Amino acid sequence: VLFVVHNVTSATRLLDVLPLFRDDTRVQLLATCTGSSPFQAGVAQLLAEVAVPVLPWEQALRTPVALAVSASFGGQLHALQGKLAVLSHGVGYNKTLATPGAGSREPGAGSREPEAGSRTPDTGSDAPVFGMSPEWLLADGTPIADAMVLSHPEQLVRLRAACPSAAPTAALGGDPCFDRMLAARPHRDRFRRVLGVRRGQRLLVLNSTWNPESLFGDGGAEDLLPSLLPRLTGELPADEYRLAAVLHPNIWHGHGPGQIRAWLHRARRGGLALLDPLEGWRQALLAADAVIGDHGSVSYYAAALGVPVLLGAAPLSGLDPRSPVAEFVRTAPRLDPRAPLRRQVESLLDGHRPLPGPAALTTSAPGESAALLRKVFYRLIGIPEPPWPALLDPLPLPPYDPPLRTAPLRVLTRLPRAGEVALRRFAEPCHEPADEPPGEGSAGDVTAHLAVHEDTADPGAAASADVIFRYGDAADPRLGPPANWCAEVLARWPHCALAAYVTGPGDCTVRTRAGDLLRLTAAPSAADPAAGASALHAALAGGTAPAELVADGLTVRTGSTAHHFTVTPLG
Repeated sequence: VLFVVHNVTSATRLLDVLPLFRDDTRVQLLATCTGSSPFQAGVAQLLAEVAVPVLPWEQALRTPVALAVSASFGGQLHALQGKLAVLSHGVGYNKTLATPGAGSREPGAGSREPEAGSRTPDTGSDAPVFGMSPEWLLADGTPIADAMVLSHPEQLVRLRAACPSAAPTAALGGDPCFDRMLAARPHRDRFRRVLGVRRGQRLLVLNSTWNPESLFGDGGAEDLLPSLLPRLTGELPADEYRLAAVLHPNIWHGHGPGQIRAWLHRARRGGLALLDPLEGWRQALLAADAVIGDHGSVSYYAAALGVPVLLGAAPLSGLDPRSPVAEFVRTAPRLDPRAPLRRQVESLLDGHRPLPGPAALTTSAPGESAALLRKVFYRLIGIPEPPWPALLDPLPLPPYDPPLRTAPLRVLTRLPRAGEVALRRFAEPCHEPADEPPGEGSAGDVTAHLAVHEDTADPGAAASADVIFRYGDAADPRLGPPANWCAEVLARWPHCALAAYVTGPGDCTVRTRAGDLLRLTAAPSAADPAAGASALHAALAGGTAPAELVADGLTVRTGSTAHHFTVTPLG
């Protein structure tokens, strides 16, 4: 069985179905890369991790195989020596593309690879739909694939209309990518903890597909994401929202991971999690409270899971007008980039009613793709299926990735009553946060201070910070015991009133300029202990004595959520 890889994007779908051949000693797995996609970065590393024999493309064309499995139409697929099954590498087939050139079917020739050359979609009403029209499905009038795997009968209706001669090859196989997400739904809370989402926080996921009109765009002045990210970290309170971004693998590997990190550096300093485009995005969708996206498959999958989606980019020109994705783009709510962002996100969440289309049309056989696909594959191979159940891999639990905000934090506080602090922190806001102060309708004046991570890139911010904090292991020999680190920070920065060393999800050691050494403790799911340290600073500056806080504790309110911190003297 030969897995035909075009780029990392298509490889992800092939990895979804690879487990269907496990434990069968009758089957030897091979892999090859067509070389037809301009996005080759990451492919060799991915295939090396899969660790099956990799054939050069020219050798693969000469090697007889029982079955070849592809998730795209690029390259000389018609020349492979064996049965061919083709899967979609997204949510069905929805996008129109320029007609491929006639003649040569050499890898990359005639733009048979959908991402080759210009990223501009065909805007004509009769433009061929990638994966649905003769230009992509036939070679000399004969279907390229022996099995054209579809996830829903609506795709078969469009296939019959667009390319009747390919319709007999259609096979309903469900959606293995979506099935893996459905199976992992019970682990939503774990996936939220992976990203450090705390009680009362909402996880907002941004995603962009690969297209000049996508959320990320092509580097032009009209691109939304570069201007949106600093506004999101500056307008959404850090302790009420967690931000994560999912970028199409072609963006990630086309520009290079290092370049993407450099472009998004400011947002990452403000707390944005930049997720792995292979493994982390599905878990993030399951964990998300809302998504800001575009016309790509990730936004549609989110809507199919029932997650509220706000479209920041919604072009219809490159979509089949009869496709479910086009209908979704026509009906989903839109982001107004000129209006305040927090109000739009809160309005989206408060008024959310799941659209019926995505959940109904993503797959006609939820949870059944493993059995359906294995039946198709083994029928083409010509041997009986194994006697054990067909199973897909469960989604893995990603590494712990809590936010690390090294951008200066503007902290607004209010003291509504003794022992309680309402607090909002904003990462490097471009202007004074609107619709503040925190704790609306409660007593107390609003005060502001600057809180800065010790590793901030701006020494001037550290010099003027009221609170300096860091995260680390209490036993880290490089920093010394937390109490010593706090004393060193106060000695180094004379303007600093309080130093805080966060040693765990709910633990923090602080030292004040007055010499008080205290420990703050809360439940691991409560507010960030660094926020607790800022609240402690505000309470002390407001006249509350440390002894009162030791006796009664400290309540920190972020939005509508109250978090109780115990205050313990350490010496």
